[in-house]
Amino acid sequence: MRVKFIFLCIFLLLTACKSTDLQTSARADSGGISKEVSNISLNSAIYEVAVNDGVSYQDVVDSLKSVSEGMNFVNPANFPIGDHMRLRGIDPQGVKEVHSFCNLSMGTEIILDHPEFLVFAPCRIALYEKLDANKKPKLFIGLARPTCDLKSIKNPTERAHKSAQQLEDALIQLMDKARRGDI
Repeated sequence: MRVKFIFLCIFLLLTACKSTDLQTSARADSGGISKEVSNISLNSAIYEVAVNDGVSYQDVVDSLKSVSEGMNFVNPANFPIGDHMRLRGIDPQGVKEVHSFCNLSMGTEIILDHPEFLVFAPCRIALYEKLDANKKPKLFIGLARPTCDLKSIKNPTERAHKSAQQLEDALIQLMDKARRGDI
């Protein structure tokens, strides 16, 4: 009997995960996000996309600034990690930096219900170079996913879940525009 219960639980979990994958793709499709970036791995705390060919580092930075302001995000801090590595005599092997973004109209509910979520604030988008599948240096944008951060909170409220998802969807939309160099 216990074995049947365990198999039932596993089946329900797998069904829920598949349903969530489909919901994520549908959400991405309806949110104006290109199909290229709608494949979100729900098992990873990191969401990563390659910057489109022909889009420069400066294009991405300008896009992040312009688009985020239009989406009511503030950019309270940037961390030029690569510059600090160079100052210590370490070759950062390309761009290595973190840009922080905050939109309290989206994240307030999480913080009100779970003040400890502040350890994950503000949201972080990294810009970095690494080798692509062809072993050539390529610029990437990565996100620490708010929905995964929320998994570290004990018994998060439904309101917090919705807020984290809304925030994550907006940040992925921002990244999608930045990877294309949209202004």
